[in-house]
Amino acid sequence: MSDEPYPAKALRPRTESRDRRRERFIVTGLVGLLAVIGWSYLMAMVVAMVPVMDMTEAGPGMGLLNRFNLFAGLPAEARAALAVLCLPGEVATFGMPDGTSLAGDAGLVFVMWMMMTLAMMLPSALPVFIAHAGRWPQRHLLVSTGLLALGYLGVWTGYAILATAAQLVLSAAGLLSPMMAPVSLVLAGTTLIAAGLYQFTPAKLSCLSRCWVPRWQSTGPDGSPRSLMQEGLVQGLACFGCCWAMMTVMFAVGIMNIVWVAVLGIIMTVEKNVPSLWLYKLIGVFLIAWGGLLLVLATGALA
Repeated sequence: MSDEPYPAKALRPRTESRDRRRERFIVTGLVGLLAVIGWSYLMAMVVAMVPVMDMTEAGPGMGLLNRFNLFAGLPAEARAALAVLCLPGEVATFGMPDGTSLAGDAGLVFVMWMMMTLAMMLPSALPVFIAHAGRWPQRHLLVSTGLLALGYLGVWTGYAILATAAQLVLSAAGLLSPMMAPVSLVLAGTTLIAAGLYQFTPAKLSCLSRCWVPRWQSTGPDGSPRSLMQEGLVQGLACFGCCWAMMTVMFAVGIMNIVWVAVLGIIMTVEKNVPSLWLYKLIGVFLIAWGGLLLVLATGALA
């Protein structure tokens, strides 16, 4: 018999479970902090908009915020003048048809899109970070998770650059309103249909399956900063392939529509973490049907 009061094997599962909980806490805390930063920035922009703008112009669902609008009864011209005087530059100058202000504020537009990726994409990828947490000693966990997140966000930085360019072009063409919402049902409808059709592509399923079962590329990184960032890029590319079309739906519902930022964030989180061969297709059907309805309404308006 052993002289130990309790067998070591009996203690190991409890210790491992406690270590695993600590790992989850550290990783969740880091991802949560970045997501809170993103949401705080977006909420600050909306709080600045609410007192002087008609929030229904920001897209579906945003009209609920009009109860906090001090100037809801003013004419549109008066609200626009107040916006120029009172709002931060990144809000007041978006969507100007001549495009001159947009070119100067491209950096602020980019920051807005980056904050949206922090708010929407990082929470949906939390299981990926947790799945990889057990590969490193806890004393290195915060640094290694940060490097993995840095590589992951590198992919979404590229998306933010493309989205910024698209927003500037659409705004200069007069296709986005000063509230960053589409002025044409055709633009909104075709965007939704395109996003819905992507849900049925092999690329969508391939990337989604990798999100369902997080795994290292080949044998995984060797623990060096470079290899961790490279692995983050690989995971980010899988996430991008899964979610880029859903993110682009923001062009159809209003880029600063925080209601749909939350809705789409929840949808992508559920889609990426609940393995199902019908859920992502059902989302595609919904987007196509919604887009089709908008095109029908646009045809009726033109008739």
